[in-house]
Amino acid sequence: MSAGWSIYVIALIILNVAGCVWLLWRTSSLRPGDPAPDQTGHVWDEDLTEYNKPLPRWWINLFYLTIVFSIGYFIVYPGFGSFAGTKGWTSVGEHDADAADARAVLDATFARFAGKPIDEIAKDPEAIRLGRKIFANTCTTCHGSDAKGARGFPNLTDADWQWGGSPDDILSTVLNGRQAVMPPFGDVVGGAKGAGEVAVYVQSLSGQRVDAAMAAAGKPKFEMVCSACHGMEGKGNPLLGAPNLSDEVWLYGSDFGTIRDAVLEGHNGTMPAHEPIIGETRARVVAAWVWSQSHGGAVQ
Repeated sequence: MSAGWSIYVIALIILNVAGCVWLLWRTSSLRPGDPAPDQTGHVWDEDLTEYNKPLPRWWINLFYLTIVFSIGYFIVYPGFGSFAGTKGWTSVGEHDADAADARAVLDATFARFAGKPIDEIAKDPEAIRLGRKIFANTCTTCHGSDAKGARGFPNLTDADWQWGGSPDDILSTVLNGRQAVMPPFGDVVGGAKGAGEVAVYVQSLSGQRVDAAMAAAGKPKFEMVCSACHGMEGKGNPLLGAPNLSDEVWLYGSDFGTIRDAVLEGHNGTMPAHEPIIGETRARVVAAWVWSQSHGGAVQ
């Protein structure tokens, strides 16, 4: 807070406190010339009379006590301009202390899973229950509450893994995230026509019924451009995050238009690193739950 704003806040506080004191003093007793408590002269319906009685002294004193309390508050806690208060309290410090307490409780809960392989953790029913809760809080936005994914977000309950499905691969994905980049190849394969031919050939790899002539025209383009990542047979490469194009699992869809657009425009899929978000041990626990979904070890 700048010096100017600090002076403004201090002056405003002093003005308000002083105004409250003056108002209580001014209105707490009858003044010369005021009508008697039962002589205001205001009468309605013959017997309804407005009186002029001040507040009881004990009530007035309570108001004075609140003013004294507010002065003490501004001495102990921040609020009086840039004065930090004698206690040195801050909302940031309070938050950090509460967060540290919460982390200590979590660390104690998850301590026994630290450093263990996720396939071993997955044998523990308590770990599976904890992992499911972590998944629900952290991962369902993209992968769904049932972990079956959606368009652009992989299904985690089957045996198809873009980056590999071993315990170490899954743990690495959760801890470090993934960046799956497919560049646009429209200019390389000959524009929309060439991309369409490649798309038809890709469809043929998974056994779809396609135009044989277009597939034949797309094959050399695929082998020249796409095989570097997906392999000559389109089986993919988990080291690169290049998916298998010869099965029935499609991350974005297997229709002609979707595949052609992918060749033309590319894709950029991002899985954020979760170690900075939930910590290394909790990442292991949720990775164990994910691994269990495709290995029959889920505990409901």
